[in-house]
Amino acid sequence: MISMLRWSYLPVLALMAAALMGQPVQAAPGYPKHETPIPPATITLMKGNNTAPAEPMLIRVYKKEAELEVWKRSTSGRYVHLKTFPICRWSGQLGPKQKEGDRQTPEGFYAVTASQMNPKSKHYLSFDTGFPNAYDRAHGATGSALMVHGTCSSAGCYAMTDAGMAEIYALMREAFRGGQKAVQLQAYPFRMTAENLVRHRLDPNIAFWRQLKEGSDRFEATKDEPVVSVSAGRYAFRPAKSLETEAEVLAYRAMEEDHVAVLLEEGRAAIRTTYADGGQHPSFTALWRRGVSLGEVSRPEALAYAGLERVIAPARVTRPVCPVPGTCTPSSADAKGISPPATGERLGAIAPQDGPSTWLKELPSLFTSAPVGGAAMSFTHDQPMILGAQAILPARLANKT
Repeated sequence: MISMLRWSYLPVLALMAAALMGQPVQAAPGYPKHETPIPPATITLMKGNNTAPAEPMLIRVYKKEAELEVWKRSTSGRYVHLKTFPICRWSGQLGPKQKEGDRQTPEGFYAVTASQMNPKSKHYLSFDTGFPNAYDRAHGATGSALMVHGTCSSAGCYAMTDAGMAEIYALMREAFRGGQKAVQLQAYPFRMTAENLVRHRLDPNIAFWRQLKEGSDRFEATKDEPVVSVSAGRYAFRPAKSLETEAEVLAYRAMEEDHVAVLLEEGRAAIRTTYADGGQHPSFTALWRRGVSLGEVSRPEALAYAGLERVIAPARVTRPVCPVPGTCTPSSADAKGISPPATGERLGAIAPQDGPSTWLKELPSLFTSAPVGGAAMSFTHDQPMILGAQAILPARLANKT
């Protein structure tokens, strides 16, 4: 029996090794490539997350991070993160695809049906993203056959390597067989955090990205698939059926808007991220630099100029500050990145100030100070609040307290 179990895992080990090396994958013995089973380890992962192969799934793609996430609906009715697949190659720049031949990978909300799956792709296996969708067409975007596929070559597609695509294809196939009509594909320029929106606030695509963040926030707040449409040339999102769930969305959105406001008050730098022609996940870059073959790679010379950040508006000059004169010793390196209150700001006490303080950087979204040796407490954004901490609030936010 032990010997049989060992042999049963050999196809899975072969897939893992091929994924690491970026080499072509052989289909599991006895199966055509488009019928390759979901790896046993992934089945076990599903069970641990209270989901199953036939349950609906959702895909989220992030260009800058070069990652593709698979989410599955659990028995709770909400989606849970199952796996993250590194993207071996994407092309173009951050921003939506606009015209045929611009090498841009699409950004936006797309629906992938079973008819868009291609078991005979020249790039091992693939599925069509559905570009152009209603939003793209409303803005005159052109192009076709924008895919997620195998290999490591892209001309407007998300290239996953054969091994990665084999598993993604299997996950989608089983979800369709379980009754899912369409898999939602959410494609983003980067993770839609307040920090990233502030950093890229001067990019020409920022208005479009704010629309994407609205949909992303809905999913983050509820872990439920957002219902997306297009109205007056912009993305629109149907309110949740439950008033309680919609309240969760509104609360999350308000928190993110306040987060953005505070970051702007802090004077964060604005940057532009540029690419010679797209990028890839660092894991593949590391293999390539070690001389490991990734198979067919599109424009490898461009990868040396991927993700270069150019400062458009520098950060506000900062200096150490002490909220209570004579009680602070902000001499550590942590104090260098903290700005003083701007005109019209005030200190709002979160907890009693009862000892010597020094500036800390644990809360990237807020100015904080803490007594030495203070005990950690819970706080929003999954960050600690230190006993004795004080927050500097913009005047317009302080008036709400």
